[in-house]
Amino acid sequence: MSSADLYVSLSAQVALEKRMDTIANNVANMNTPGFRAEGVKFDSLLSNTGGESVAFASSGENYISRQAGPMNFSGNSLDAAIGGDGWFSLQSPDGTVYTRDGRFHMNALGELQSVKGYPVLDPGGGPITLDPSAGPVEIAEDGSISQGGKKLGALGLFLLPEKAKLTRYDNSAVRSSLPGEQAEDLTTNTVRQGYVEGANVNPILEMTRLIAVSRAFDNAVAAIQQSDSKSEDSIRTLGPA
Repeated sequence: MSSADLYVSLSAQVALEKRMDTIANNVANMNTPGFRAEGVKFDSLLSNTGGESVAFASSGENYISRQAGPMNFSGNSLDAAIGGDGWFSLQSPDGTVYTRDGRFHMNALGELQSVKGYPVLDPGGGPITLDPSAGPVEIAEDGSISQGGKKLGALGLFLLPEKAKLTRYDNSAVRSSLPGEQAEDLTTNTVRQGYVEGANVNPILEMTRLIAVSRAFDNAVAAIQQSDSKSEDSIRTLGPA
């Protein structure tokens, strides 16, 4: 194995290790409501080594899948799941974040909050306040919230631009590099009361990927070890007696 081949194998190890970490995190969160699976995009970096073009594997760029997860019935009147591409909006200590985890609750002041205690925002980006003494909460398909037949507000549904880069935040929330836009079509982006969206992780597919990546990683390690062994043999053979 040449020095270039050795570096290619090392770059492959780095890329495969990152992929294994990503898959392991997906599997660990397959039961986390609203969790979005993560993948890695790999590219080749071309380098001119000894007059020849050598392709090295990059460490990869992580991306968050936007594919919807399954809807699971909970029966909790403050739980909500989204049908479509929309996201709920939360006010975190670090600014606006978005989530598909609709496990909401009402505090003593009537403020609607996420499981982490972040205020849930309405279409205008303001916090939602209910009446703890006004009876059961009803959430319509368009996100409007009523108590005792009186409309008190609405859940904000936002669309994240396709070009926006999503990064993980607390629990199942994400931060977007571009601001979300209010969903105008509330027939394709709907809310289902009493349901919670599950993770969009396919455990069987992820385990299959983990096995394949582990084998590829082992092969890269074996190739490097074989190269080291040949180098040692050559040194012993060509070295002074």
